[in-house]
Amino acid sequence: MIYIPDQFRISDREMLFRIMRENSFATLITCSGKEPMVAHIPVTVNEANDLLQAHVARADPIWQEFSPDREVMFIFHGPHHYVSPSWYTAHPSVPTWNYAVVHASGLPTIIDDHGNIEKMLRRLVDEHESPSETPWRMDLPVEYLQSMIDAAVAFEVQITSIQGKFKLSQNRCHADRSKVIAVLKRVGSDSASRLAALMAQILKS
Repeated sequence: MIYIPDQFRISDREMLFRIMRENSFATLITCSGKEPMVAHIPVTVNEANDLLQAHVARADPIWQEFSPDREVMFIFHGPHHYVSPSWYTAHPSVPTWNYAVVHASGLPTIIDDHGNIEKMLRRLVDEHESPSETPWRMDLPVEYLQSMIDAAVAFEVQITSIQGKFKLSQNRCHADRSKVIAVLKRVGSDSASRLAALMAQILKS
């Protein structure tokens, strides 16, 4: 569970899935009776079916904690950046951090069929290779490909709950929000620029 003040809660499905697609290297968390287990893995996001597909190394014990009656959670980290009080017009103020994050939970199902695993992996490769001028294709020797598939555990998660927390200066006055956006644009890093764009869209500044 994540603490979300009402002003930071985002329920727009299209926006939530956009953050998931654009930040699909996610954190997977599962809890057993012992301790939480974590993996950082690329995820294929299927919005039409509310389905997430991923894989971990077979040597990673996290998949052995999967249970048909215990949910796992994916955390998708969107753009984020430090915000200085010097960026505000209203004072006194303290430093903070603006960010967007989506939590998606559901029950995991392991995929055993090699054919389906291969299709899933090809979709993942094609998705990330498509921006390249010369995309790499998964044209591998059959035995090598099978050995790689055998070394992985593929699974899918049917989303049962999804939460979005976008902390984007909604608690500040319009002048402060506008100035934060302007400074983030000047910072110019990838995360700062994407955060500025998201703030402008969400806050309609």
